[in-house]
Amino acid sequence: MATSRQISLVTGAAGFIGSHLVDRLLAAGQRVIGVDNMALGRRENLANARQSREFVFQELDINDYTAFEGFLKQHSSADPIETVWHMAANSDISAGVMKPEVDLSRTFMTTFHVLKAMDSLKIPQLCFASTSAIYGDLDKVLTEETGPLFPISNYGAMKLGSEGIISAAVERYLKRAWIFRFPNVVGGRATHGAIYDFIRKLKSNPNELEVLGDGSQEKPYLHVDELIDAMMLLFDKAKDRLNCFNIAPDGSATTVRHIAETVVKAVSPSAKIRYTGGSKGWVGDVAKFAYSIDKVKALGWKPKMTSNEAVERAVRENAPA
Repeated sequence: MATSRQISLVTGAAGFIGSHLVDRLLAAGQRVIGVDNMALGRRENLANARQSREFVFQELDINDYTAFEGFLKQHSSADPIETVWHMAANSDISAGVMKPEVDLSRTFMTTFHVLKAMDSLKIPQLCFASTSAIYGDLDKVLTEETGPLFPISNYGAMKLGSEGIISAAVERYLKRAWIFRFPNVVGGRATHGAIYDFIRKLKSNPNELEVLGDGSQEKPYLHVDELIDAMMLLFDKAKDRLNCFNIAPDGSATTVRHIAETVVKAVSPSAKIRYTGGSKGWVGDVAKFAYSIDKVKALGWKPKMTSNEAVERAVRENAPA
């Protein structure tokens, strides 16, 4: 007989956001099944989770569909999985520019195979990690109704494609889906992003920090703890069949210059910052964007930190001791 406890599958469970989500779901009393191909995931991110008897983890590639479906069948025969939190994706946008097949495989096809397994195993609910990159480069405040959508990165295009097949799955067999459009997310256990890259560069050369662009790029940054607060609140309160929400700090943003200066101060105060110039860091980079979060605020969530405060906390969490 099935138990009354909630059972969730987290894809990308050993990654930055996925591992924090695993910890939170376990703390909420759920049983959690995690998978990760370990392309960006780290086993040490799951150190806390692996101490719990309620956590099962397997290193596997979702795109090896036979192995993926077999693993899920093995671990859901007695207690069915209720919700999939699909966090797995290629999160390195610049890598997808160099090799477009990376985003096709790790972002779109993982979503395709997750949905195929959900149909096969009758898993009713999906929570999906989407992104601001689906909007493209638009000079206006972005709401959930903004369109048309023309992404300028392969990453954004494959996330938008994933949203499309999720919508189609809701029409056909999913009971409910939540699409969470993330901003730039920061915090401990980071595996990518500006803070991570700057710290890595300064470890290699403590005398100089090279920064792509002119430092004027400006985006909202949200701490991972607050992101998960928002996702879990929306999971509880948003009950349409298809739910879509922007999540971000409330009206604040951070420049790349501020991030660079904060990292230098924490890691190598004598280092000089050298900007390469230009308004974008790389091809496919949306240099500036602003989110409306009126929709999520209407359900009772509001971040406690500004964008700068989130960045400064994340630098403290990631800087070498």
